[in-house]
This record gives sequence, C-alpha cells and structure tokens, in this order.
Amino acid sequence: MRRRVRTADGRHLMVERLGDPQGAPVFLLHGTPGSRLGPAPRGMVLYQRGMQLIAYDRPGYGGSDRLAGRSVADVARDVETIADTLGLERFAVVGRSGGAPHALACAALLPERVTRTAALVALAPRDADGLDWFAGMTAHNVREYRAATLDPDGVAARLTPRADAIRRNPVQLLDDLHRELTASDRRVVQDAGVRSMLLRNYQEALRTSAYGWIDDALAFCSPWGFDPGDIRGEVLLWHGEQDVFSPVGHSRWLAERIPRARAVLDPGAAHFDALHALPRVLTWLLGTE
Repeated sequence: MRRRVRTADGRHLMVERLGDPQGAPVFLLHGTPGSRLGPAPRGMVLYQRGMQLIAYDRPGYGGSDRLAGRSVADVARDVETIADTLGLERFAVVGRSGGAPHALACAALLPERVTRTAALVALAPRDADGLDWFAGMTAHNVREYRAATLDPDGVAARLTPRADAIRRNPVQLLDDLHRELTASDRRVVQDAGVRSMLLRNYQEALRTSAYGWIDDALAFCSPWGFDPGDIRGEVLLWHGEQDVFSPVGHSRWLAERIPRARAVLDPGAAHFDALHALPRVLTWLLGTE
C-alpha cells in the first residue's frame, strides 16, 4: 500500500506499507543512496510473522520532497508524522547503513513511542570522540566524506553528475562499487534477485534528483542533533567485521556509549551481509527473541 503523507511544513513524503496492516509496526529506514523500494522481506513472510513494515523515501529521494539543510535528527519528526497519519502509537525502528543513524535518532528523540531499535552497519557521528572515523574505510568513501566535511558547498557539484549517470544506467553504481567490494559482499550482490532489487532501489532513489544523496552526506558529516548516549531504550547493533563502507569500529564506539545496546559483530560478514541479517533482526524487534 502506497500513499503520500503531508508534513506540518507542507512537504510530501512517499510511504510504502508492506505486510499485515494489522501487524506489529516496524519502520524500515533505507540506506544511502536508497529509497522505500530497498531490501525488505516479501509480503507473505511479513504476514506469517504478523508484522507490517513502513518504509518511506527520506526527503529528496524518490517521491519525497526535499528538506534542505536537514540533520539526522530531523528524521524523527517525519517518522512521527507518518505514524500519526497511519494511526500507529508505538512502533519499532530499524535502519541499515545510511538509515542506521536515522534509526538511532528515532530512539533518542521518540522514547515514548519507539519500542526497540536496530542499527545495521551503522556510522558513528563524524565528531565521535576517540574514534578514528576513517580507519578501515574504503578509499572512495574516505574521499567523499572528507570532501563533505571540508567542502560542503561542493558536495552537490560532485554528486549531481554521478547521480545523473546512475539514473540513466543504475548498473553503473553497482559496477563502481564492485571494485571495492569484499569477497563476501560480491557473493551477496551477485545474486540475481538481490541485484535486481538494488537496481530498482537506486533508480527510484535518484529518479527526481540527487538531493537525497547530497543531504544525507552533509547530515552525516554535520552535528546529528542528538547524543547517542542519551538513548535509553533497547538497541541492537549488527555489523560485519569485514565492512569497508561503514567500518565495524563505528558500531563498537556506539555500543560503548548507548546504555542498553547489544552488539552483534559477525567476523566473516561485510556490508551487504546486513541484507541476510535483516530477518533475524526483525524477529528481535518484535520481542520474540
């Protein structure tokens, strides 16, 4: 079920509701770049678990209006607006990759509404004290995030032509990534079903503009608008120790600071292995594990 939700400031968000409409609600926050069409279990699996997933395009992606200058913390208002529109009082939240910091924002800023939170292959705040933020990170990501930190005004000039090329041929993003994928990630991405889903996801993400991607990069490298240490609810941090896009040190740092965090670190897994971890994480979010 798809619908547009209007926010208090007049923007529209494109929302996708999957699974059992009467089931336990879980917000699924997509990666970077990404959209509501990103990785998710099939509808029948969700029905069998008595679960509904609510996915939406973050501002600037897919069918959602841009929110210029947004911070990571701004996601909480949008999630709350969607929940109110759908009549959901309490819900769990999971975010993967670029969605993970946004899931943590919901945990910190909506404590009375979020039941449990999961962050898969998360980034830590750019100003994380005591963390070598770039340690173990692929050279391309190091360049992009350093540029977003040192030259924020130049991010649009760098990402817009790249997004234009990917919009014309979404295979290009996977081809670009392939050079830096670990062996584990290559096995995941080479699966025909996963590859097809990722291509639809990226194409929808960048269908109208590069602004979602641009604003994500700027938000990650700016103050997040909340302190992960203030999160008081239960949090699951899942990370593959071979991850070169969001290095595992980020989840270790978060686990040390979030009081009720449980870290699951898989020594043989990498970034895209989070797709296979998602079903188990959803079971935990429902409180059945």
